[in-house]
Amino acid sequence: MTPINAIIISEEKDTLTILKNFEEENFMIIKIVADAFSVIDAITIIKLKKPDVIFLDIVLKDDTFFEMLEQLEFSIPKLVFFSANENDAVKAFKHNAIDFILKPIDFNAIILATYKVIRRTEMERSYQNQKINNINILNSINQPNEYVAVSSLDKIELIPMSEIIFCQADGKYTNFFLLNGKKIMSSRNLGEYNSILDSKYFFRIHHSYIINIRHIAKISKKDGYFCELSNGTILPVAKRRQEDFNKFIKL
Repeated sequence: MTPINAIIISEEKDTLTILKNFEEENFMIIKIVADAFSVIDAITIIKLKKPDVIFLDIVLKDDTFFEMLEQLEFSIPKLVFFSANENDAVKAFKHNAIDFILKPIDFNAIILATYKVIRRTEMERSYQNQKINNINILNSINQPNEYVAVSSLDKIELIPMSEIIFCQADGKYTNFFLLNGKKIMSSRNLGEYNSILDSKYFFRIHHSYIINIRHIAKISKKDGYFCELSNGTILPVAKRRQEDFNKFIKL
């Protein structure tokens, strides 16, 4: 099982210590990718790290933090609240918390909360993947290799493959760069799309990139191997993929 990525927001050193000790003993299920002492710092880190869960042990004066979460381009992280005041549970569950842990914190409570996050995440991913696969199957029957179903934050979009310039890995997410200048972030990883996109036109030139060869403007072999695409983006071709790429585009 892939560990879930967590961020801690807390002003309490004891909370940080307990959660990091928990991570050391349970590294198979959880990885703490960052921590922050303030909401402002946390938002920047959340956008960068895209965690699965946020452990929140801080007094929030208003709903600004939750409003900022709603504006994220990717899936909103699950929330686990910590507090010494049991009345804070009302606020926690008002904001769809996965769990509320009353301090002092014990490992059993963290274990239960973590597995709740894992279970909810797996259920959502399974449901989403089932919907996308059903759409792709129907699409392949009716219009072979013309569209791909892409699951973004709050909807599933059918994108014409001819309008995809390239795809970029972003951790467990994938960014689609389209002909109209739009960027769409998908909750599926690049490897999954490598087997979905039309193999006649799409090639994975690098661990982080899949390109649509219909949008190659120029190939440069000076100081490496690079593809310039129709939107002006220049992407590297990995050395170990160059020979296969030449065969693919029939050079």
